[in-house]
Amino acid sequence: MTTPICFPDLTSRPLNLKVERQMDAPPDVLYQAWTKQFDRWFAAPGSVIMQGEVNTVFFFETVFKPESHSEAQRHPHYGRFLRLEPDRLIEITWVTGEGGTKGAETVVTVELEPHSNGTLLHLTHAGFPDEESRNGHEHAWPFVLEQLDKQMLPGT
Repeated sequence: MTTPICFPDLTSRPLNLKVERQMDAPPDVLYQAWTKQFDRWFAAPGSVIMQGEVNTVFFFETVFKPESHSEAQRHPHYGRFLRLEPDRLIEITWVTGEGGTKGAETVVTVELEPHSNGTLLHLTHAGFPDEESRNGHEHAWPFVLEQLDKQMLPGT
């Protein structure tokens, strides 16, 4: 297994969250979604730069149009792959701007456990700079995981 160049030091940013969801998609499909197919379920189509290998960086953006705005807002996401265990574990850094991680390099760990006919997904997001950032992600991740499961089902 490839060793990551450097893990972020989160000791001064201990705020984190955990989300668990029973997914209909199997572990291998979810693993591919997190390492190669962000534009199928989360990122704006055509915005993904991603190799899905330890020590490689990635970029994608999301586009969202809040009701209070007349124009869509783009939200760049940056990171790097820290640990990968095919069909079992994805660990990445996660950096976004205002309204997200506020430029802090956080860590997202996704554990995939075969369960029934699908997958029990455990997501931990650690290293938030403040409670506002953590709370926003705590609200968003369940919705994002719901979209992941819907988009990765066969025929979608």
